[in-house]
Amino acid sequence: MGNAIQQQLLKCGLVPIVRGSFSIDQLKQVAETLLEAEINVVEVTLNSQNALEGIAALRKQFGDTMLIGAGTVRTLDGFHSAIGAGAQFTIAPNLDNEVMRAAVSGGIVHLPGVFTPTEIQNAVNLGATVVKLFPIDTMGPKYLKAIRAPLNDVLIVPTGGVTVENIAEYRGAGACAVGLGSALVTGPSQSLDDLRARAVAFRKAWDQAATC
Repeated sequence: MGNAIQQQLLKCGLVPIVRGSFSIDQLKQVAETLLEAEINVVEVTLNSQNALEGIAALRKQFGDTMLIGAGTVRTLDGFHSAIGAGAQFTIAPNLDNEVMRAAVSGGIVHLPGVFTPTEIQNAVNLGATVVKLFPIDTMGPKYLKAIRAPLNDVLIVPTGGVTVENIAEYRGAGACAVGLGSALVTGPSQSLDDLRARAVAFRKAWDQAATC
């Protein structure tokens, strides 16, 4: 199951991050709008309002048509809560050994947050098959390219500061997916028309970028 989830995530290439005081209905509307733009992956962060209830509601409404994940999964308790709510994958800003071991043991795709070559290798040693490079905006695509030179066998998802304007550079530098924050989903007050326009632009920009 984990391998199929990872393949679906990487095939989409875009991981929208939903963080903030969204109601359940708003979360459903966001997910539906993303799906209309051919983005069938969404991450709801655990430090958001209604996160666990929202994850459960999205799984119930979208079933197998959309991949529903949990973000900001920093602890083992958070990991178990997310999976219990129905999250199909988990993402963290940090590398927690217990979470990584639990994910591997349960066959769950977990993207630990890493920044240095040592952290990336530590994650791989613990069983990670794909990692989140965060926060990438402090260094940019050149850093990703430099990291990929000795670690070319590791699937890396840069997150933080990825925009429509620079997404092609990240894919060209070796990103096999990207995490998208406020450049896509700005918050609960964002109009669905604005979200749709941004989602379509990101979909087009990623698809037109060089294949990693």
